[in-house]
Amino acid sequence: MNYRHIYHAGNIGDVLKHVVLANILKYLQKKDGAYRVLDTHAGIGLYDLTSEKAQKTGEWQQGVGKVLENIDAASDQVKEVLAPWLETVENLNPGGGVQFYPGSPEIACMLARKQDRLTLTELHPEDFEELKNNYGGDKKVKVIALDAWLALGSFLPPKERRGLVLIDPAFEVEDEFKRLAEGVIRGWKRWQTGTFAIWYPVKNQRVVNQLIATLEEAGIRNAVKLELSAGQISDDRPMKSSGMLVINPPWTLTRDMNTALPWLCQTLSQGKGAEWSVKQVIAE
Repeated sequence: MNYRHIYHAGNIGDVLKHVVLANILKYLQKKDGAYRVLDTHAGIGLYDLTSEKAQKTGEWQQGVGKVLENIDAASDQVKEVLAPWLETVENLNPGGGVQFYPGSPEIACMLARKQDRLTLTELHPEDFEELKNNYGGDKKVKVIALDAWLALGSFLPPKERRGLVLIDPAFEVEDEFKRLAEGVIRGWKRWQTGTFAIWYPVKNQRVVNQLIATLEEAGIRNAVKLELSAGQISDDRPMKSSGMLVINPPWTLTRDMNTALPWLCQTLSQGKGAEWSVKQVIAE
């Protein structure tokens, strides 16, 4: 529970995660019926990039900062895919620039319609207090101090029967991929029609492949893997590569990511090893 996302807010991993999140939510809004978002590792939801903690690493400068610097040169198709995410950033920074950056709870809150609902769980005591202060007064939102893996067994399926589970662990402990697999399987067994979006750092493809194999063996179907790398992986430098595994993705997601990821890869590149991929890893 030592992880604090303020040090990493707006970085390359957030760019991928939040572009995917915003596009899934926009897809869910194609139907009038309410949906539920369960964010299992919610953090505080809203980040001041001028704070001492954010300035200590400055990771956002290689992520959302670069996107904003270059977005005017992007094609209309790329702008359309990035718009749901970038509009939330721009709404927080009406004067331009990026002092404030929206975490996943803020993005989900800003995009939610009046009928949609959010459940946010966070275990870190300080982050939970900030999360509660930020969203505790919103009638659409439940804020709960609870371990993420317990949340997957406690809050699924939602009464709305439509929606998204966002799982974004800190990956601080050695067996995090094992716990992740167990948690996803537990949640999926309770809600097999829900969309599950799982973020992970790319440090070792072997453990990622093992995660996918474990989920497939459990009976999970229809999963897409999205990865974005700004350069060669290095243990002693800030994270440059991450992925999203999306179970039951919107049918539009593969198309949209094939549009946006090449531009993001070129824009965020830090040299040799920058690459992207979109792959169906578990068949429907």
